Parts: sequence; structure tokens; C-alpha cells
Amino acid sequence: MKKIIIFFILSCITITSKAQLYEAGIFVGGSNYIGDIGSEYYIKPNSLMGGVIFKWNSNSRVAFRGTFTYAQIKADDKDATNRARYYRGIGFTNTIKELAVGLEFNYFEYDLSDFRKTHTPYILLELAAFNYSIVTKETGVEQYEYSSNTSFAIPFGLGYKTKLGGGFAIAAEVRARYTFVNDIDYNNNNINSLTFGNPNSNDWYVLSGISLVYTFGRPPCYVTPY
Repeated sequence: MKKIIIFFILSCITITSKAQLYEAGIFVGGSNYIGDIGSEYYIKPNSLMGGVIFKWNSNSRVAFRGTFTYAQIKADDKDATNRARYYRGIGFTNTIKELAVGLEFNYFEYDLSDFRKTHTPYILLELAAFNYSIVTKETGVEQYEYSSNTSFAIPFGLGYKTKLGGGFAIAAEVRARYTFVNDIDYNNNNINSLTFGNPNSNDWYVLSGISLVYTFGRPPCYVTPY
């Protein structure tokens, strides 16, 4: 098993220096929260998100990528289909600033120099750190003192990308984030008014959108030149 893992890693990173190709660009779309408040749907964007992306394509099947995302996260029980949650009437708004790094695995070979290989579905496996606001103290009736917190998430997702024209490519993707916290919605077991839902269920957030990237590097394809 150890030999298989080493072989896989070497296969992902074995390239010549001339075969490197980079992509840089932006992505925009929507975000939604999955937790103890609001809608029970897994993918239902209700806020704006945006960010920047950079990729290093090590070969036609694997790309190393980094992203920075700024997203608003909000939910309201009035959007819930669960009647108990609907009549409870809780809502919140938070802001997430996320830095993620990981791998993008192409289902098919992706080579912008070959018209037969300029589109493919792909899978994302990443690790993310994100910053958000939390409630630290109740100062009055529905009055709270806030602070910021940084935690980690395990992101994974699916996407589809294709050449747009020239050195530009466009992609649509959905990225789900499983977090290790239960307070993105300001849940706080030390404050009665903010104790709700399942204390053993951590929060999720989902980023859905479109990215536009420009490719650069020499040569403008993945194959090793003669």
C-alpha cells in the first residue's frame, strides 16, 4: 500500500520545468449554510461570494490549486420546510474569509493545445482555513459581544471546465465545506438565548459559482516539447 501511495504522488508531480502551465483568475457565485437554522436544502445559494484562484497544472490530469474566498453566510427559519423550525423564527448573518489549498483531478485529459481535450469534469480535494465571527458574551436582551475565530474545514467538490477562447477557460463548480465547529450561526451553549439545535452536529457551508481563468506559461500545453 505504501508503494502505491508513493507511486501516485510521484505520478502527480513528475513533470519537466518547461511543461508547467499556470492559471490565475477570479470566481463569483453564491453561498449557503447547512446547519441548525433555516432551509434544509444542501445546495441553495442565498448570498454572494467571490474570490481569486491560482492553479499549477502538473500534468493533464492533476492541478494543484489555491483559492481565497470572501462569502456572506446567512439563514432564516422562515425559509425552512420543517414546521417546528419555521415557527421558531431564528436567523443570522455571518461573513467567512477562507484560504484553501488542494488538488484538482481531471476526469479526462485536459490540454488547451488540443481541441479534443479542452473540456472535462473534475473532482476537488482540499484543506481550508476560514475566519468568521462568534458571540462571546451576552450584554443585554438580544445584545451580544462579538469576536472572531479561525477554524478548519474539509472541502470537497465537483466541477466542469472548458476552454473559452484564446488563453481563457471557464468552469462551473460546487464546493462543500464540512467544518469542525457548531457556532457559525452564533450557537453558544453558555448563552440560553443562543442554545438551539443539535449540539453534536457541526455546521457546513457550500460555495457554488463560476470561475474565469487565464492560462500562461511555456509551452501553452501540457505535453513535454521535443
